[in-house]
Order: sequence, then C-alpha cells, then structure tokens
Amino acid sequence: MNKKETAVAFVQAVTSQDADKVRALANPDYIQHNPFLPTGLEPFIQLFPMLKENGTKAEAVRVIEDGNFVVLHQLWTGAKPFGADKMVSFDILRFDENGKIAEHWDALQPFVAQTASGRTQVDGATLIKDLDKTEANKALAKSMVEDILMGKNPDKIADYISTEQYDQHNSAIKDGLNGIMEAVQYLTSQNNMFQYTKIHKVLGEGNFVLTVSEGKWNGTNNVFYDLLRFENGKAVEHWDVIQEIPTENLANDNGMFGF
Repeated sequence: MNKKETAVAFVQAVTSQDADKVRALANPDYIQHNPFLPTGLEPFIQLFPMLKENGTKAEAVRVIEDGNFVVLHQLWTGAKPFGADKMVSFDILRFDENGKIAEHWDALQPFVAQTASGRTQVDGATLIKDLDKTEANKALAKSMVEDILMGKNPDKIADYISTEQYDQHNSAIKDGLNGIMEAVQYLTSQNNMFQYTKIHKVLGEGNFVLTVSEGKWNGTNNVFYDLLRFENGKAVEHWDVIQEIPTENLANDNGMFGF
C-alpha cells in the first residue's frame, strides 16, 4: 500500500478494533498529539473497547499526501467519546523511513446540521489536480494566513480569494467574499475576532493546502486547521476545524503542535 492507502487502512483498523493490523501499520512508540489520548501504541489500543461500545466509525472524505505526511479530512459517527455523536476532524499522520505510521495530530469539531452557507462541513470538491502547483499554492496559503488572518495586510484579501467563487464550509460563515466580510464585521463588533498568532505547519498536494495555526478565540487558546482549494492562483473553497487547546485532564504532554 502507498501512504494514503496505509493511512486510511490504519483508521479503519482502529475503528474496527483490529489490534493486529494497527500494530502492523504503526510504530510501538507511536507519538500522540491528541491531548485526550495516551501516547504509545499499546495504551492507544487499550481504548478500542470504548470505540466498539460506541460504534465509532470514520469516513475519509479527502486524503492529501505531502512528503512523509498524510492529511485525512474525516467525518466521524458514534463519536461521543470525542465530544459529540457526529464529529468532523482533520488528522495528520507522519510516516517514518520504514513506511510505518509514527506520529498523529488532529483537531475535532462537532458536526453542524444547518450551516450559514447551506453546505456541510465536509462536502464539496475532492479531486486533487495541479500537482505541479503544489509549492506555489502552499506559499499562497501561508501568505494568505499571514496577511489576512494574522493581520499583516488585511486589505489584500482579494489578492488571495476569488471574487467569483468562494465556497465556504465553516458552519457560521456564508459563501463568497461578502460572507467573510459580514462575519468579520460581526465578530469585530462582539470584540471576538479570530486572532491567529503562529503558523505551525503547511501541508499540500496540488490544489489543496492545509494550514495548522495557533491563536485565540472566545477568550481561549485554539488550534485552527484551514483547508483551502486553489484554482488559478486564488482560493475558491475553504473548510476548517477549530478546537480549543485544553489545559486539564491531559493524557499526554506532547502538545497539539510540535511538528
């Protein structure tokens, strides 16, 4: 199996509680960055009965490969142990030099049935193309976060986002540039605008780029996973997951970053 197939098979083995297959695909010293899960493979496997009890399943909607990293954009059901029965996640798996899964990061958010745009948090385009533009699109995504979300040059928003099409999957924001501006005005009026402070990782394949950032919102520290789809040098679609960074009841001390 290639890395993408291995990543999907690993998640399927986890949700079907196939401990032998999980051991075959991942390292014994599997490093865990989900703050509520223990680090190490065997402690993780000990949680499988809980997944079985809840009927936890995952559907990989998008799978993106960048070097030794694979990104999974997933819809979870039976996910009450993670916060809600239906959850959306971004999972990042790092492969070692032997092709084994060595490390995991993620962020999860409850699935919202009714969104501002009428889209879901996981539907939309899935076709990966423009592989020759991977690095250019990664640079665009990084600059977009720096200029727009970190506030370096917010007036350049139309340089990054298409004025003709911007399909929005954030549950609270409408489509298009107008949807973004409306959300910004509202959040600013509530003194609650997103404050991105650091980009920790940029991963991409062709027209899809994921940025993993840190910042503040709702008076708390958060991890921001933003997936952008690009066409002709402009972002035309956006998905995200925002999760508060916990400080209590942690199962490991690896942190949610540390790439």
